[in-house]
Amino acid sequence: MSATSAIALPTRSRSRAWKKLRANRAALVGAVVVITFVLLAVLAPILPIADPATTDWGKIRLAPSAEHWLGTDEIGRDLFSRMVWGARASLLAGVVSVLIAVVIGVPFGLVAGYFGGWTDSIIARATDALLAMPFLILAIALAAFLGPSLTNAMIAIGLSAVPIFIRLTRGQVLSVKTEDYVEGARAIGLGNLAIMAVYILPNVIPPILVQATLTVATAIIAEASLSFLGLGQQPPSPSWGSMLNTAKNFLSQAPWMAIWPGAAIFLVVMGFNLMGDGLRDALDPREH
Repeated sequence: MSATSAIALPTRSRSRAWKKLRANRAALVGAVVVITFVLLAVLAPILPIADPATTDWGKIRLAPSAEHWLGTDEIGRDLFSRMVWGARASLLAGVVSVLIAVVIGVPFGLVAGYFGGWTDSIIARATDALLAMPFLILAIALAAFLGPSLTNAMIAIGLSAVPIFIRLTRGQVLSVKTEDYVEGARAIGLGNLAIMAVYILPNVIPPILVQATLTVATAIIAEASLSFLGLGQQPPSPSWGSMLNTAKNFLSQAPWMAIWPGAAIFLVVMGFNLMGDGLRDALDPREH
């Protein structure tokens, strides 16, 4: 295969992948769910909803009604408003955490897979050591060390996910670097950096994209867990995890306080997982 055909092939594959993705109903449902929550989060500042921090001691733990669609919490704050603003924290944490993991993990995986030798051994052993620790436990430990805040929670989750992308990228590079077009690029005198950037990285992006989509769902759960433990978004700023932490004290008197944030976490995580599964099927080269 020539270098020219190696670059042109992904263009044709993208067209087939897009058609297959559009035909996947589960992936489309997931995309609709995710886009709905993203729009709510982005438009929160201009939506005609109550201030999520405004308290009303005369409307404590009211059930859902025409005035308060999802009810109120233990100090009279509107739950619908807090759900919308909480979506900003959860989605931001999911996306930013994964970006941190990709930006750090992919270059290390590229270097390890491409150069091999002692470089690969050091990076691979360090990655294995980090993967030996459960993801959420590592995130909790890092968040506790950095201090409670949404920013620190995102950093902790992102760093905890780095080994996943190092291992994935390394494995893909080990497979791609033996292809004929890579050997051809070496034969015409291209440097290692150019080969990695132009010929290897574009061909390992599809599995990284799939993993990133699935990891966003994991990161959202991790952020909710950290906020539930008091290590994420800090009051009075809303977060689905912190809302669940408060709601656990009022399950019998006001169950809606726990139902809505729990349902939101479930729906968003399901949406990203359905999207990730759809992308994996659409980008599978064996199907093209």
